[in-house]
Amino acid sequence: ILISSQVLRWSSLGLGIFYGIYHQASISSRDRIAKEKADYQHKESLISQAKSEWAKQNAPAQSTPSSGANADPKDPNADLLAVYGISDEK
Repeated sequence: ILISSQVLRWSSLGLGIFYGIYHQASISSRDRIAKEKADYQHKESLISQAKSEWAKQNAPAQSTPSSGANADPKDPNADLLAVYGISDEK
């Protein structure tokens, strides 16, 4: 009976150590994945902010020709000066 209790004690200790290692590895893995996801979302938000700022800075000027000239470049009857934004006004 003494030998079997010692075997049981050491077996329990060994199983506890292996379970602790496994459990710590799963916790570390879960934390690492959560951190990577948070970093990715932060980078994604920075990129979207940069895109919106770039769009604000590089927005094309909304100038409409004052004359009734057709400024559609796909139209075969378009006024070439209106397409290029050249006006006779000074």
